Amino acid sequence: MSETIIYGKSTCPHTKRALAAHPQARFVDILASEANLEEMLKLSGGLRRIPVIVHDGETTVGFNRGS
Repeated sequence: MSETIIYGKSTCPHTKRALAAHPQARFVDILASEANLEEMLKLSGGLRRIPVIVHDGETTVGFNRGS
């Protein structure tokens, strides 16, 4: 079974839309720990844009409707 992980902040409107579009996703709050932030930065290639969505090993930075 595939897993979707969304890295972001609970207060971010883009993160909220991504979570609504992917209700089965596991949410990782990048403000909860330095390790979460570092993991997100590694996945995004150092970009500080959220959300970062990982699905089936493919990483997407940012969220647009239909992503």
